[in-house]
Amino acid sequence: MNALTIMCGNCGTLNRVPEARLGDGPNCGKCGQPLVTGKPLAVNMARFDRLVGKGSQPVLADFWASWCGPCRMMEPAFAAAAGDLDPQVRLVKVDTEAEQQLAARFGIRSIPTMILFSDGREIARQAGAMDKNGIVRWVRSALA
Repeated sequence: MNALTIMCGNCGTLNRVPEARLGDGPNCGKCGQPLVTGKPLAVNMARFDRLVGKGSQPVLADFWASWCGPCRMMEPAFAAAAGDLDPQVRLVKVDTEAEQQLAARFGIRSIPTMILFSDGREIARQAGAMDKNGIVRWVRSALA
């Protein structure tokens, strides 16, 4: 039976969930909070590294900043895309002001920039704001 390793957005615990049970609304084994929320997760460097390095879901990271107009414009589209892609893909938000070291590690030069990770490595990158359908289409195409 195939299982995904999903990080709890509340406590950071890694949970193994059989793929067949993803639609059952699985909860974290430690804190009891839902694992599949259909919402992006705000992460710091430690949670990002744990999720990308140990989780088995592909991860779509949105590198953004609160002062960035295009970032704020894309925020609702990114949140809506999470509803379509979660739990197959975990969407996370990385605040480049708070996590400057993480942004530097990935060479973020303009924001918003989205990076798609699979099996712990970058597989696709897209700079600039996109609408919900564009995000979903881009992710599914990159994972195909």
